[in-house]
Amino acid sequence: MNRFLRASVALHVAAACSVAVRRRTWRVAAGAVLADQLLLTGAGMVPTCDWLGPNLTRLPPGPRLRQVGLSFDDGPDPLVTPVVLDLLDGAGMQASFFCIGARARRHPALVGEIVRRGHRVENHSEHHRWHFACLPLHALRREILLAQQVLGELAGRPPTWFRAPMGLRSPLLQPVLEQTGLHLASWTRRALDGVRGDAAAGSARLLRGLAADDLLLLHDGNCARTSAGRPAVLEILPELLGALRARGLCGVALPDPGDARPF
Repeated sequence: MNRFLRASVALHVAAACSVAVRRRTWRVAAGAVLADQLLLTGAGMVPTCDWLGPNLTRLPPGPRLRQVGLSFDDGPDPLVTPVVLDLLDGAGMQASFFCIGARARRHPALVGEIVRRGHRVENHSEHHRWHFACLPLHALRREILLAQQVLGELAGRPPTWFRAPMGLRSPLLQPVLEQTGLHLASWTRRALDGVRGDAAAGSARLLRGLAADDLLLLHDGNCARTSAGRPAVLEILPELLGALRARGLCGVALPDPGDARPF
């Protein structure tokens, strides 16, 4: 448990003790607890926040070439993922694919192909529910464990990283991740290509201020479409890979968590 959550628990205990000793303090105690809960909720709504637990937002510093982390969410998709793999092959770069368990069950060969080409398969929950951050503990655990099981079987190794759907989470997530041996990853910058079909704007979001150790997020599933009906990622990725080469940067998959401390 990190310092923020320990402080939250201490506040709740102090509030309970205060009311037990002097009942007239209940209003102050209730207000403090309510403020604390609102703060916890707000922290979970900021994907890159680390108040609720360790959260990888950049590659850890280390003695290596100039690298950026490439990651793709919401796949595998039989139409988009193979093209993404071909583009990565052509550039000689690797990536992490945060797969949805239910989609992996429908397209098991694609998961195997991701691994065969040297990329990593990671956990993005079983169903990618829009209300993931509001799930009770048992449902949260089930969403993570079901995906962990199928992705581990199909990829030949259990995922070590988890990315919350839309990056939103509750204080309940970190204990579940600790129980399953997973580590939370978000991003430094994202293309927003899952909700916006403007490929030029997506490229600009990724390239503006791009630096070594950044962790980039794109989508090979649930892809927004351009005005021409083409998945935006397929227009963004070639420009991104070319820009990485021009800047002397190499795209890589996320490292093993043991190599990713401190966050």
